[in-house]
Amino acid sequence: MEEQSAFRPWDELIPDALGIIFSNLSLQEVLTVIPCVCKSWRKAVTGPYCWQEIDIEEWSNRCEPKHLDQMLQMLITRSSGSLRKLCVSGLQNDTIFSFITENAGSLRALRLPRSEISDSIVEQTAGRLSTITFLDLSYCRKIGAHALEAIGKHCKLLVSLCRNMHPLDAAGKLSQDDEANAIAATMPMLKHLEMAYHLISTGSVLNILSSCPQLEFLDLRGCWDVKLDNQFMKEKFPKLKVLGPLVMDCYEMDEWDECSDYSDSTEYLAWEFEMDDYDDYDIYDGVWHHEGRMEELELRFYEGIGEDAGMFGWPLSP
Repeated sequence: MEEQSAFRPWDELIPDALGIIFSNLSLQEVLTVIPCVCKSWRKAVTGPYCWQEIDIEEWSNRCEPKHLDQMLQMLITRSSGSLRKLCVSGLQNDTIFSFITENAGSLRALRLPRSEISDSIVEQTAGRLSTITFLDLSYCRKIGAHALEAIGKHCKLLVSLCRNMHPLDAAGKLSQDDEANAIAATMPMLKHLEMAYHLISTGSVLNILSSCPQLEFLDLRGCWDVKLDNQFMKEKFPKLKVLGPLVMDCYEMDEWDECSDYSDSTEYLAWEFEMDDYDDYDIYDGVWHHEGRMEELELRFYEGIGEDAGMFGWPLSP
C-alpha cells in the first residue's frame, strides 16, 4: 500500500492542478499535444482551468487576423466567465473587442496593444470592464479622449494605464492634451501611467499630477513639450518617479525595428487553423510535423485525435 501511494497517476490530478502545470507549456503544446495524452488531460484543457489567464500576444503578432479572432473566441469561450487576464496584440475589428468585453466579468488585466478598435465601441462597452485594474491600449491609433473618458468613468478600480504611442503616430496632430485631460478627470486612482510620445503640454501633465495623488510612476518619454522643474517635482511629488521626456531610447537611435517587439512578418505559425466548433479538436487546418532523434528513437506528433488524423493523410499518432 505504501509503495502504491508513492506513485499517484498523473491523470488523477485535479483539473486545477493540471491547469497550473500546463500553464508552463507553449500554446501550441496545450492545444495540440496535451489533449492527445488522455481523457482527463483533454478535459482539463477544454475547460476553464487552463484559460483563466490567456497570453497569446507573441502568437498574435504573427498570425493572420481571421485566425486571431477564431483563437480568441475559442479560448475565451473555454474560460467560461473565469477569465482574469488577457494579453493579445493587433485586434483588427470592433466585433472581437465587443466579444471580449461580453466575457469580462472577472477580468482584471487587459493588454491590447496595436489594436484597430474605435472610440465608439469602447464607449459602448466600457461598462463591461468595471473590474479591470490594468489596461494597455498602447499604439491603438483609432481611439482617443472619448474612449479614455468612457474607460475612466466605468473602470473605477483602474490603477495602471499604458497609452504609449509610436513617434510617427503623432505626425499631423496639433495636440493630444484632450487625452491627458480625460485621464486627469476620470482616473484618480492611477498609480502607474505611461504616455510616451504624446503631443501633450506641461499644463496637462500637471493636471494629471494634481488629479491622481496616488501616482507613483509616469512615463513621458518623447513628450518634448513637457517641461518639469526637478526641484518642484521633488518637493511636490517626492514619491513619484518620472521617466523622460529627455530619454534616449530606441526611437531616437532610429532602431525601431530592432528595439520594438512589433512585427510585420508575413510568416505564420504552422498550426494555424480553421474552426467550426470551439470544443472540437478537429479545428486544426495546418499540419504540425515535428521530427527529432534521441538515441535513435524517432518521435512524431500530429494534430488531431486518434483516428481523425487519417482524414489529413497522416499515419496514426503512436
